[in-house]
Amino acid sequence: MTTTVAAYAAPAAGARLGPTTIERRAVGEHDVLIDIAFVGICHSDIHQVHEGWGAAIFPMVPGHEIAGVVAARGSRVTAFDVGARVGVGCMVDSCRLCANCRAGLEQYCADGPVWTYNSVGRDGRPTYGGYARTVVVDENYVVRVPDALSLDVAAPLLCAGITAYSPLRHWNAGPGSRVAVVGLGGLGHLGVRIAHALGAEVTVLSQSLRKKDDGLRLGADHYHATADPATFEELAGRFDLVLNTVSAPLDFAAYFSLLRTDGALVNLGLPEDPVHVELQSLSGNRRSLSSSGIGGIAETQEMLDFCAGHGVAAEIETIRADQVNEAYERVLRSDVRYRFVIDAATV
Repeated sequence: MTTTVAAYAAPAAGARLGPTTIERRAVGEHDVLIDIAFVGICHSDIHQVHEGWGAAIFPMVPGHEIAGVVAARGSRVTAFDVGARVGVGCMVDSCRLCANCRAGLEQYCADGPVWTYNSVGRDGRPTYGGYARTVVVDENYVVRVPDALSLDVAAPLLCAGITAYSPLRHWNAGPGSRVAVVGLGGLGHLGVRIAHALGAEVTVLSQSLRKKDDGLRLGADHYHATADPATFEELAGRFDLVLNTVSAPLDFAAYFSLLRTDGALVNLGLPEDPVHVELQSLSGNRRSLSSSGIGGIAETQEMLDFCAGHGVAAEIETIRADQVNEAYERVLRSDVRYRFVIDAATV
């Protein structure tokens, strides 16, 4: 038996979001029912509501930075008791059989993960995200939120946090390494905090110096304006790792010049249009251009525990659900420091 739940949805591509109701599946034997407390607004939500990444499923209930409390559990659930503080990120299922799934890389499932929203579950029904009062999720795709993290500031860690953490760990950011973070937004500010907590020397590369004080406060050692051509001359060959957190196209040749031998530029932002890369600018010094998605479930739990242990949390502005359309407009204007979080009690 399904349950009717209050939610906020976009009825069609590019439409404004408004209140509605959706049907959640009954709690299965391996499921937990989560009373959502807070859900972050990710730029991905805006891309998908506007079909910037291709055809989407409507009506769409966005939201994949979900933090809440377990309200009920299935008969065979072992990981979470009722009352547990939990989170759900970008995926709610995967094949569980492929090499990537068995290796804890469910985000790279060979059959494709079941995303938290704008996807189709194993039951053949569309998935709906966290702009809602409750959600039902298989316990294997739920993580525990440590007590040291309040649920509101933990919510953005479920996407932005793990998206920054995973490549920093994979490319061994830490003492002795130099990391540049391109863009100081919802993703970038967590990239700075996490890289600093890992012990790396951190530089922010932003279009202007407008957010310099924030960047240094968040843990950056240096802050440079990319609008100044002298920046690229000054920083040539400096970095082991450059994390690009912005969706706008870059002058990749200029950013490749910042890498040391064997350095990597890892793209985290996803532009809606194809980008052009001159391979000649990449060929010197065995530099690499790569990308990274979120993280697997185990790595997401590792990230939450790390953040709790190092005092890393998102800087947020909490809003009511009926402010979501205004929030989308402000995200597009870069008018938020640094993540909007919806109070789910207002849905």
